[in-house]
Amino acid sequence: MSELTWGLWQLLLSGAWVTVQLTVYSAALGAVVAFGIGIARTHRLWIVRFLSGLYMEIFRGTSALVLMFWLFFVLPVAFGWQLLPLWAAVLALGLSYGAYGSEVVRGAVAAVSPAQREAGVALSFTPAQQLRKIIIPQAWPEMIPPFNNLLIELLKGTALVSIMGVGDIAFGASLIRNATGQSAPVYTIILLMYFVLAFVLTRGMRVVERHAKAGIGQAPPDSGSGLLGKLSLRRQTAVTGDATSAGGI
Repeated sequence: MSELTWGLWQLLLSGAWVTVQLTVYSAALGAVVAFGIGIARTHRLWIVRFLSGLYMEIFRGTSALVLMFWLFFVLPVAFGWQLLPLWAAVLALGLSYGAYGSEVVRGAVAAVSPAQREAGVALSFTPAQQLRKIIIPQAWPEMIPPFNNLLIELLKGTALVSIMGVGDIAFGASLIRNATGQSAPVYTIILLMYFVLAFVLTRGMRVVERHAKAGIGQAPPDSGSGLLGKLSLRRQTAVTGDATSAGGI
């Protein structure tokens, strides 16, 4: 591998680190927005529900790419605030995916049994205490699978920032393709890189889901987890069926 080629691959690896940073920062902002707007949509006051619903509809119906351009090009002209391309991308992605996540939070909170809320009232909990000690702990495990999907979509959505010149994986791949003239190997490699990052995120979210369910006594049994566990359970079912048939004979 020549020195030029090694330098180009270093550019691609550094782009992977930028993609990870974009995903982490945008996901953190999106989580704050999702919980804030999602919980506000279940508030007693209609004006709070209206304003939070208006936010959700606006940012859910707006292109993340166009919002990114607006924050980078229009915001300095309108308000005199110049954002770096990286932070304009983080803000646009976080606000957009936070709007999607707010529906996940609202749905999970609304799915908690009313009896649980009544128990909080019986214990003289304030609405904030009910939310913190009763509702969120039970709703949180139900949020994780859809949050996992949104996180994967956010990871793939970070490729939009390459249009603004941010040195992520897609931008590095474009530079390598222009330098080497090879499209197939370069884009095949970044497909694999995105897959590996998405797989790591998925496995991490599954660990979080298991811990969240264990916290409320819903952890799945170890014997049924994974391929080996499923095969073992299937064999046990087959043996039980054979024994039942033999007893009937």
